[in-house]
Amino acid sequence: MVDTVYLRMRKNVDLTDMKLLKLNDIAYISAPSALKSHLLETDIYRMTEKDQNTVVIDGFMVIDHLNEIFSDAEFQMVGPNEAIIRVHKQRKRTPIVIVAFIWLLLFIGTAMTIMNFHYDVSMQEVQQKLHYIITGEKKEYPLWLQIPYSIGLGVGMLLFFNHWFKKRFNEEPSPLEVEIFNYQQSLDQYAVQHENKLHD
Repeated sequence: MVDTVYLRMRKNVDLTDMKLLKLNDIAYISAPSALKSHLLETDIYRMTEKDQNTVVIDGFMVIDHLNEIFSDAEFQMVGPNEAIIRVHKQRKRTPIVIVAFIWLLLFIGTAMTIMNFHYDVSMQEVQQKLHYIITGEKKEYPLWLQIPYSIGLGVGMLLFFNHWFKKRFNEEPSPLEVEIFNYQQSLDQYAVQHENKLHD
């Protein structure tokens, strides 16, 4: 009797070093228990330095490889057809001086952007006119409007990006996270089209 094995490739696999990839590392399988343990420990691909940090393993080539070893099983592919393997080598910690410099640079750049935007739209004049409409008095610095506006600007940015350090305000992804996800999808598609794939 031929056993049917269902194979679903893992979309992304992150490694910290080069290693011998087994089927368990790159795919999920559904198979009879007696066969499953042998399948999961089957060697599939040896990562080497020539692979650099990305390699794409094609599911059909995996099935061909498994058919040579397990001739009494029938393999069915479901889900993604490729597994993208990425090696993330451990990096040294960034010195605190560099972190502080980058933070200061971003802080100044953000402040300049906000101030230039407010200058372009004449925000101070708008607040002065709003103060005059409400109170009937002319005032150069209507602080009762400007201070809450400044606080609201910061709170609004926090809510927009949905993060306070590692804390999230709700489960919805922020616009930045959506853009990063779309960028990652494009990278995956590029890798599938251009990186080396598993060969016999």
